[in-house]
Amino acid sequence: MASRRHFIKQSSLAAAGTMMIPAFLKAFEAQALSPDDKILVVIQLSGGNDGLNTVIPYRNDIYYRERQTIAIPANDALKISDELALNPAMEKFRRLYNDGLVSIVNSVGYPNPDRSHFRSMDIWHTASNSDEYLTTGWLGRYLDSQCNGICQSHQAIELDDTLSLALKGHNVKALALQDPKKLYQAVHSPVYENIAKYGKPADDSHENVAYLYKTMAETISSADYIYQKSEIKNGYADYPNSALAKRLKTVAELINGGAQTRVYYVSLSGFDTHVRQNQQQTRLLTEYSEAVYAFMQHLKSIGKQQHVAVLTFSEFGRRVAQNASNGTDHGTANCLFLMGASLKKTGVFNPVPDLSNLDNGDLKYQIDFRSIYANLVQDWLKADIAAVLGRNFEPIRLV
Repeated sequence: MASRRHFIKQSSLAAAGTMMIPAFLKAFEAQALSPDDKILVVIQLSGGNDGLNTVIPYRNDIYYRERQTIAIPANDALKISDELALNPAMEKFRRLYNDGLVSIVNSVGYPNPDRSHFRSMDIWHTASNSDEYLTTGWLGRYLDSQCNGICQSHQAIELDDTLSLALKGHNVKALALQDPKKLYQAVHSPVYENIAKYGKPADDSHENVAYLYKTMAETISSADYIYQKSEIKNGYADYPNSALAKRLKTVAELINGGAQTRVYYVSLSGFDTHVRQNQQQTRLLTEYSEAVYAFMQHLKSIGKQQHVAVLTFSEFGRRVAQNASNGTDHGTANCLFLMGASLKKTGVFNPVPDLSNLDNGDLKYQIDFRSIYANLVQDWLKADIAAVLGRNFEPIRLV
């Protein structure tokens, strides 16, 4: 078996060469997504969004007893069933729900949950058990599984300045960027161009040097490609002025441009609502609701709603009872959203959380999040569940 050093060396030399052989890019660009290829967009709500004040059990007395100052009044909540309602900040999201574009999955979690932000997010990113520590993410391993000779990082893109663990594979890592134009301008600075023109790793270079050359070469080639795709506009401009909306607009533009990207990843932070929760959550859910509504309308305008699935998750929910600071503390199971025009079941997917049967004040999970990943891996991205998740999980049929 070839050593890691050998692999990196060969890859780096080949990749460095691409800076001087534009034909390589041309060959890659020819591999555009087919009309039937599906695209996954992941929205991460960082901080532990309070699911009970997002999807509200407005007929449940326990909910109002345990949250006397922060419970959403039934008259204010946006009704979606005889038992559940949405936070009043989610009017635009309710329109998507009423249009049959949303599936709400209640009580999603995993065995032996961890209440640490970092650890729980790692578990969601890697799809590990709570006592496992992995260095690759589930979407990174998906990239590994699809790497057949040409492995390009922009097959998955995170709209951020750092790359989440979820998108790091053994051999392939996704590309993180804030703005395609800024990335393009950065890699075409004199410094980058001189390195690309005159620099290359020596045959006996340390593998870390070779790895840096490989990463730089991939970034340059990806930057050109992504900028080109992002410049193909369709004129849709009805987005709110928010950071999340800007990122989702970039995603929609890349999809419209025909980018060969199967996975996009964006985040919205600030959901750690220990103090004065309602003001903070209202602002964040408004931003989320308005941004995803604009994004779905954009996809509709370019005929892509049926080709895109949007997964929204948070690393954990909050405890059922409020705290003394008009907030909530770290909990366990939470609601999760899936959006798109190809869902197998829309509306509320499973029973509402049982507030009379708690685990030391926390919701018990009904659905393992990896069963949802398994569905997306197998039925949406057309990959092998065990190769991506490390073992077989029984998929629940959302898409």
